[in-house]
Amino acid sequence: MMSALLYYGIIKPISLLPYRGLYILSDFVFVVLYRIIGYRKKVVGSNLKRSFPEKSDAELKDIERAFYRHFCDVILESLKNFSVKESSLRARFKHHGSEVFEQLAKEGKQVILAGGHYANWEMWALSASPYFSQRLMAIYKRLSNPYFDRKMRETRGKYGLELVSTRETGDWLEAHKEELFVSVFAIDQSPSNPRKALWIDFLGQETAALFGTEKYAVEYNMAIVFGHLRKEGRGQYAIEYELITKEPRTFAHGDLTRMLHAKLEADIRREPRYWLWTHKRWKHKRPSD
Repeated sequence: MMSALLYYGIIKPISLLPYRGLYILSDFVFVVLYRIIGYRKKVVGSNLKRSFPEKSDAELKDIERAFYRHFCDVILESLKNFSVKESSLRARFKHHGSEVFEQLAKEGKQVILAGGHYANWEMWALSASPYFSQRLMAIYKRLSNPYFDRKMRETRGKYGLELVSTRETGDWLEAHKEELFVSVFAIDQSPSNPRKALWIDFLGQETAALFGTEKYAVEYNMAIVFGHLRKEGRGQYAIEYELITKEPRTFAHGDLTRMLHAKLEADIRREPRYWLWTHKRWKHKRPSD
């Protein structure tokens, strides 16, 4: 009951605002979240300092403020997704290089699209399906609140994206291994079990990396494409699709995971304010044994 009241009393009305009104509200949320509450400022500050030790405190503070302004935009834009029209998404999110998926489909290749929590991944999720002739599936972590989990699945899937929970990924891939599809993997989440992670260098730090992208690509001989997300203006985003390989089995163990993280790191270093710095990315340490 409370979840429904929150959705229909606050979230849905906000989603109906025009984008101009949305960004006025975002500016207000920035003041509250950053200057008054200080939401996860210690986490963000620590992540930035560890990732960019060469930058001065003033430079890091500039990145921090710019990140929070972008972060508030993403929050409000994500609420807008509950009512946004497909025509608006086409105008606000550009897809470059999507013809690579057509070519891979002609070659009979299943595909993993890898990327990170950068720019506005939520808007990508709603805007993407028209650019794919294959079935499009994205892996997601199920929300603890069943009501909002259902609403999120409905929203992300209303224009064609299919969501599969992390626990069901292996079963879904096995069940659909004879079909042509593109599955979307976020590579920058922190693994729940550091003993099953691949330990790599990421942003100058020893980092536990999820191994699922490489594992499934090799197991099913899937092509891998990386999605370079970027922000081109307030409410304006784009993605550039880059083919990484059609033959994942030719790579040494761990090399694909390191390569994909290097792609994401290059994007982050170019425009650090657009990555999700509130995430506790380095909460794990390598087990001593």
